[in-house]
Amino acid sequence: MLADLSPLIAATARWLAGAFPAHGGAFAAARCEAQVRQAVTVAAWLRYPTALDAGLVAMTGPGGSARLDWVTGGDAADDPDGDWRTWVDEVVASWAAGLLGDPELASAAVGALGTGEHLASGPVDFRRLLVPDEDDRRAASLLRHPDLLAPVAALHHAQLLRRLDRPGRPVSA
Repeated sequence: MLADLSPLIAATARWLAGAFPAHGGAFAAARCEAQVRQAVTVAAWLRYPTALDAGLVAMTGPGGSARLDWVTGGDAADDPDGDWRTWVDEVVASWAAGLLGDPELASAAVGALGTGEHLASGPVDFRRLLVPDEDDRRAASLLRHPDLLAPVAALHHAQLLRRLDRPGRPVSA
């Protein structure tokens, strides 16, 4: 059984959704959350593909959101309940931003999951990440905008490309 990555996934998804908020109310926020959660799950499973990898990050912690906050101009001091930020994984956030801004890269990343241990219990549907409908796109217009995502996606883009065996592919803009 794999170590539980859910605190890391939840915190990183919360950070991305807060940095690139939904547009259009509660229903749009739910659609945006589903997309970001799927992107972060794919990124986390790629980054921590084995039980050992997942166990180590669960034990040591992923590092927090400080650099991401700096890159995006966010201010953790404005968050009175900021303890969750320690579970944000910068690399996972960067990879997820890359996947959200580049459908071809997202497809390659989901395809690469077939080589990891996370899908051993059965297939997982990443439809909102891979084929968002028009309402999904509208709700996540900031979250899917390659230019807005570029500062975060570029942080660890080369590492993502190496993981997907796609060296030299530029960040989408």
